[in-house]
Amino acid sequence: MNHFLLPICLLFSVHLMAQEFDGFALYNSLNSRTTYLIDKDGNIAHRWDCNTRGNYTVLLKDDGNIVRGAIFDGNDIRGAAVGGMVQELDKDANVIWEHIYSDATKVSHHDMTLMPQGGVLLTAWEVIDRAHLDMLGYTATNTQRYGTHFVELRQIAGTQEAEVVWEWHIVDHMIQDVNPDLPNFGVIADNPQLMNVNVPSSGGFGGPGGGSDWFHVNGVNYSEELDLITFSSRFLSEIYVIDHSTTSAEAAGHTGGNSGMGGDFLYRWGNPMNYETPGNRRISGPVHDSRFIPDDGRFRGGFIQFFNNLGADGTTAITAIDPPFNGTTYDREPGKAYGPEIEDFTLPTRARASGQSASNAMPNGNTFVNLSSGYMYEEDMDGNLVWQYPEGPAKAFRYTCDHPGIKALLGDDSGCPSSSTKSYLIEENLQMAPNPSNGFFNITGLSGLNQIESIEITDSAGKLLQVIENQSNSINLSNQEAGVYFVKFNFDGKRSQTKMVAVK
Repeated sequence: MNHFLLPICLLFSVHLMAQEFDGFALYNSLNSRTTYLIDKDGNIAHRWDCNTRGNYTVLLKDDGNIVRGAIFDGNDIRGAAVGGMVQELDKDANVIWEHIYSDATKVSHHDMTLMPQGGVLLTAWEVIDRAHLDMLGYTATNTQRYGTHFVELRQIAGTQEAEVVWEWHIVDHMIQDVNPDLPNFGVIADNPQLMNVNVPSSGGFGGPGGGSDWFHVNGVNYSEELDLITFSSRFLSEIYVIDHSTTSAEAAGHTGGNSGMGGDFLYRWGNPMNYETPGNRRISGPVHDSRFIPDDGRFRGGFIQFFNNLGADGTTAITAIDPPFNGTTYDREPGKAYGPEIEDFTLPTRARASGQSASNAMPNGNTFVNLSSGYMYEEDMDGNLVWQYPEGPAKAFRYTCDHPGIKALLGDDSGCPSSSTKSYLIEENLQMAPNPSNGFFNITGLSGLNQIESIEITDSAGKLLQVIENQSNSINLSNQEAGVYFVKFNFDGKRSQTKMVAVK
């Protein structure tokens, strides 16, 4: 029986699997004034003794400077991982620029992501008072809520200050179905690009910020390739994508930008109940650290990955999905939830982390995991532990030896191999055809890989289905059910990277 329809041409980029941790981890523990860069042996390769306490995230720039969220002592608004300040520091912890984003009506908190032209995008709260809530059709009894917004900061040339160059506010993208006299009245299920102002929030009245924290957005990431932003909401168990190619004025509306949708949600995933649409809930509890995996040939390139703190079975996992991106926005069949229906990749973590945490999909196929209040580690595609370090900050990230920031910061003192190229690109043109397929796939583009020893086919759970000895130009999956499969090429004693094969 033929079960297979293959909706896209399958392109494979093959990489050698490096089994060892090659690079550095960067972190700043909550409320600590010290930022650490540690090497593969756990040695401190560099440290920054800062003049303020860190609140959540620290990031390495290409020039070797760090950008760091910090706690402003004069914050009027309090809540989980509150910040109020962001700084750029050089290698000696001298302040290049800093900006206080905090007053009685707003404050930065949690995460940030680097932006073009030296900028940084901050997650922030803003006070939405009762009068504004009434204008939005909000029906609960809260006297105020903290609404999510993002601000992009960029250094003012010749100064140690920054300015806001772009912003987005969730209150500009809300819908309700209780008061037809308000301008945002509509059918929620027909408008998934908008947030239901009365969506149930797990934060309730006892959440951070004295119950005012509405959505608890805790992670944000930017793709320069796509000019898109993704973020995660703990209280709604959902991740989102919005368009950054807009102006701030367009981001406040529903038209403009590459997507033509202004600042509306281009995509959302994890909890279709939030937009009153049938579909299985795939994020059962807290979620953090939504991020784009660069589509540069690495495993799961083009996917969105996030830290699923509490799955349906109560476990913690790194989850990745292959969203239906069409080049400008995301496809969705009317009346149905955004796809995919199930996760495309799930990697259970080695210990449970109920909050915070982060992960990286590394260029060599390994996965770096930071378990908040636990430890950080890296494992390869076969589940082998290749590195571990006994610190579990809110966030930590891996930087490979060939990252420009590592080279700028450490130079010849990095201890890295002289030729640390972690792409290991062997062939860019491997293709599986025909398309669509009934389960029989021809492999083309194998020239130059004549040292292949075997090809392994596994299902999405990692179960080995087939082993093809020596080089082969075809794969037969006609006896398998429709699903998700992996192809692994083994050669020269190493295992190659694979692309996911989605068969429908």
